[in-house]
Amino acid sequence: MIDVKAVVDREETATPLTADVRSTLRIPYALRRVPEDRMTCLLPYLRAPEPGDIVVARVEKIGKNTRLELASGRACILHPGDLMAATFGHRYASEQFEGYARSEDAYCDLLSMGGVCGLVKSRHDRVAEPSKLRQLGALGDEHGRPLRLRDFALSAPSLSHRPSVIAVCGSAMDTGKTHTLASLIFGLRRQDQRVAAIKLTGTATGRDRWKALDTGACVALDFVDGGFPSTYLCSLDQLLDLHRTLLSHVASHGADWVVIEIADGLLQRETESLLDSADFRRTVDAWVFATNDPLGAVGGLSTLRAHGIAPVAISGVITMSPLAMLEAQRATGVECLTADQLEAGALNQRLLEVVGNRA
Repeated sequence: MIDVKAVVDREETATPLTADVRSTLRIPYALRRVPEDRMTCLLPYLRAPEPGDIVVARVEKIGKNTRLELASGRACILHPGDLMAATFGHRYASEQFEGYARSEDAYCDLLSMGGVCGLVKSRHDRVAEPSKLRQLGALGDEHGRPLRLRDFALSAPSLSHRPSVIAVCGSAMDTGKTHTLASLIFGLRRQDQRVAAIKLTGTATGRDRWKALDTGACVALDFVDGGFPSTYLCSLDQLLDLHRTLLSHVASHGADWVVIEIADGLLQRETESLLDSADFRRTVDAWVFATNDPLGAVGGLSTLRAHGIAPVAISGVITMSPLAMLEAQRATGVECLTADQLEAGALNQRLLEVVGNRA
C-alpha cells in the first residue's frame, strides 16, 4: 500500500507505482484517452492544480457520488480507502455542484462521477455533500513528467466535408436534451443516414456519450476528446477551436449529420457565449429546443429569437404532458414533438428542407 503521509509530505522525485497499486487504481471516464501504460509514477501532490491536471487520490468519505464511471464503460461502487485517478476541473451544474479546480492542502471533492475533482463552492439544497478525496500525488509517466489531459487531445484533421448540423439546447439542466439528441439520431437513421453525436459543453460523464452510441451514432465525441475535463470557464475561442476539432473528426468518419448537445441552460456562461457567436451559429443548420414547461418554452424561444435562431421544434421533458405541449405550441408557434415522434422520423422532412434552403 502507499504510505499516504510520506507521499504528501515529500517534495522531491517521482515514486514508481507498484504493480499492486496499478492493478487496483480505478481509472475514470474523464481519463479515457490517457493510456494506462503511461501512468507509471507518483509525483508530489498538487498545491495549486489547474484544469486537466491528473492525480492519484484516496477516497476518504462517500457523499453524493457513490459510484465512479470507469474508462472501460462500467460504473463501479466506491468505498472509503479506494484508490482512483482523477483530473482537476471546474463544474457548473445548477441542480448539483458549483466547483473549481482547487485543492485544500491535499484534500478535494469529487465533482462528478466521471472523475473530475476540485472544491465545491455551492450546491443545490437537495444534493448531498460531495464525496471527499485526498490527493496522494500527481500522476506521471516513465520520465517523471506530469500527465495532463491536453497532452492526449485529438488534433484537428482537415475538414473534407461538413455534415449537416443540428444543435440541441435547453432552458436549463435536466430538460431532456440528451434524450432528444438520441431520439434525433434514431429518427435520422431510419433514412439510412450516418449520424454522429457531439457533446460540446458540460462536465465529463460517460452516460451521454454511451447513450448516443447505443442509439446508433457512427461516432460520439465530447470535450474530453479535445483535452478538457469540463468546459466551464473556457473562453469562446477555446470553445470554437474545440467545436472545429470535433466537427472535423466526425466528418472524417463519413457522418451525413451530426447532432450537437450544448449543456445546461441558455443563460449559462458558455451556452450564452456560443449563442452570441455568429461564427458558431453559421455552423448550425437546425436547432431543437428542450424544456420542462410552457413558460420555459416561451422564455427560451424569445431568447433564441433575439439571437436570430429559429428552432424547428420543441421537445424534452415538456412532452410528458400533452396539455403542456399544446400550451407551448400555441404560445410559440413552434411544433412540439415527443421522443417517440422524433424516433419515428417526424422531423426528418423539415430538417431536409432547412438544409436544402441553406445549400
